[in-house]
Amino acid sequence: MSDKVFISVGGMTCAACVRRVENALNQVEGVVEANVNLATSRVTVVHQDHWAGVPALARVVAEQGYEFLGEISDAAADPIEAARIRDLRELKLKVACGAVLSVVIFFGSMQHWFGFLHAVPRQTMLAAMFVLTALALFWVGDRFFIGAWKAAKQKTSDMNTLVAVGAFSAYAYSSVATFFPHFFGRAGIAPHVYYDGAAMIVTLVLLGRLLEAISKGKTTQAIKKLIALTPQTARVIRDGAEVEMTIEALQTGDEVVVRPGEKVPVDGLVLTGQSTLDESMLTGESMPVFREAGQKVFAATMNQTGSFTMRATGVGADTMLAHIIRMVEEAQGSKAPIQRLADKVASVFVPVVFLIAFLTFGVWYFVPADAHFNRALINFVSVLVIACPCALGLATPTAIIVGAGLGAQSGILIKGGEALEKIHKLTMIVFDKTGTLTRGEPEATDVVCAAGFSEQQVLAVAAALEKTSEHPLAKAILALARHQNILPPAVERFEALAGMGARGFVDGKVALAGNRFLMTNQGYPVDLLEGEAVQLAHQGKTIVYIAQEEKIMGLVAFADALKASAKQAVESLKRLGLKVAMVTGDNAGTAASVGAQLGVEQVMAEVLPGEKANAVKQLQAAGEIAAMVGDGINDAPALAAADVGIAIGAGADVAIEAADITLIRDDLNAVPDAIALSAATMRVIRQNLFWAFIYNIVGIPIAAGVLYPFFGILLNPKYAAAAMAMSSVSVVSNSLRLKRVWAKRKNLKNEKQGA
Repeated sequence: MSDKVFISVGGMTCAACVRRVENALNQVEGVVEANVNLATSRVTVVHQDHWAGVPALARVVAEQGYEFLGEISDAAADPIEAARIRDLRELKLKVACGAVLSVVIFFGSMQHWFGFLHAVPRQTMLAAMFVLTALALFWVGDRFFIGAWKAAKQKTSDMNTLVAVGAFSAYAYSSVATFFPHFFGRAGIAPHVYYDGAAMIVTLVLLGRLLEAISKGKTTQAIKKLIALTPQTARVIRDGAEVEMTIEALQTGDEVVVRPGEKVPVDGLVLTGQSTLDESMLTGESMPVFREAGQKVFAATMNQTGSFTMRATGVGADTMLAHIIRMVEEAQGSKAPIQRLADKVASVFVPVVFLIAFLTFGVWYFVPADAHFNRALINFVSVLVIACPCALGLATPTAIIVGAGLGAQSGILIKGGEALEKIHKLTMIVFDKTGTLTRGEPEATDVVCAAGFSEQQVLAVAAALEKTSEHPLAKAILALARHQNILPPAVERFEALAGMGARGFVDGKVALAGNRFLMTNQGYPVDLLEGEAVQLAHQGKTIVYIAQEEKIMGLVAFADALKASAKQAVESLKRLGLKVAMVTGDNAGTAASVGAQLGVEQVMAEVLPGEKANAVKQLQAAGEIAAMVGDGINDAPALAAADVGIAIGAGADVAIEAADITLIRDDLNAVPDAIALSAATMRVIRQNLFWAFIYNIVGIPIAAGVLYPFFGILLNPKYAAAAMAMSSVSVVSNSLRLKRVWAKRKNLKNEKQGA
């Protein structure tokens, strides 16, 4: 037998950290598997019955140089949240301080550019910059040096190593130039300082970390908002009396009373009474459902009309809502953290740079006839300086900042790297139906009249019976009546018939509005409109019969109307070469009708909330790289499980938090726009990474002296710094080019729409 324990670990910053923590925890006695979710800093540890326990996990985490923040349980607050808030506050402070220090140090480095600084002696200015840069490196950028030390202890390297080595090399070189300038004179080189470069490296890369931290902090909000849906108290029958008690105190088998307007506290079976419930937060379907004795009800669904008593069958972690919460957690945790290209390259790049630097020192110290220590050391440092990853630190954050800004202007919010990693590889888009492809509320689409009655007469009686009702179908009837300028007559002795319809006296005559069961039960001949009713039912429409004085007047059919942008969005996605599918909890007839109208060939109907994520996983298992587009709470697990989750901003907050991309405007044309923007941003990131490394590939051999035997050329450190600056400029310029690319695409799109 195996069991799970959840722990929080602080201090993880990249994929290399994830691998180290997982590998270490897997070595603990009795641990079967350890799975780290970098986004939430949670670790799921699967273990055998006999194992070393949580203290052993804490010890191993500490040995790896990370912070064990405690075990996570349902009863206790997640300890990672407090740590995340502290870390975010610290990051904001240090980025701000780093920015200020970088500007001040830049002014000092370029003292000759600014007349008001000419009065300050150069040596005094250099000493001041030495101190300020030390503050920028070892306080603002302390996490990079700590991370590099952790990596070194594990005999590996990562992005932290690149930043630490590059920044410290520039600082050390500048320090020697400040206090021992004669050292450079012996080698025939003028001393230059690069304090500003060292400070900016740290600040810019730390800015990227801040952006990541802000994005990660949003992922846990989905879980919190799901938990907040559950009511805090319930009315329980004890010894024949109603007693209000907390949800935590409820037990399986308790009898619970639920009144109109209250949320169902736990899962259970109805014992007495009947009512209509809004289950849209679970099912996503807009139509209220009728529940009576013997039928199931679920926690956090809203009771609308009647009172009922129920027996609790699922409490605490056994409710459907709790199950959805676990599915969201597991789906988010199952996403492998981004294997950033920078980390992958760093694991090879840093050792290679050090090897080249030491070889450079050895060759220049032993080989030339005029070899001396000073020249060998300067060339050694030149190699390290030119390998400085300033452009590498800018490559991803600048593109994301520009892309995110363009997305926000277009009503598209992209959470960050994980979506960008997958979006350009998508092969299939899966849409939820209700509230996503459709408006999420019923609309009266057809009025069929029996012989001798007009549409106005049918609507007048229907509107009279429904004008005091809050039922969604009643609102649709009244909306259609208003549209046709029909004034409902007065109704007397009105009576709501739970689960069937309504009855009252209109113009002194008994009138009914309700389903087929109500009409046949009251003896009304519904077979007069049988053909029309069957045809409408095949289209997935809901039917309400209208009768008066024992005669069927007609019927009104309802459907969840398509959004105006749905068909165009599906066509645009198909033109991009993507497959389009639809998944819904609605019946097969309705789903097939909607699919046919939109041209969606793959339709998955009558899928329960917990099974939507499984439907997405089945597509992934078949080789599809799938995005899920949804708006409801019931879509949250599928949004988290998909390779890319896209939430409609007009939908539930939980869906938005669980998604990778949020569409602010309720326009499905934003889906292909989001895919195009993300793909363009990803292309820019890759181009940036190319420019960030290409100058290293060219510059490092020159700094090592490869050209000296042939052309007598050695790379002065100041030119190495210039090359580094040009690389950074090229990265920023390329990121800003994304604005022109996106503007051109929008202009072409507007021209096509205008044509």
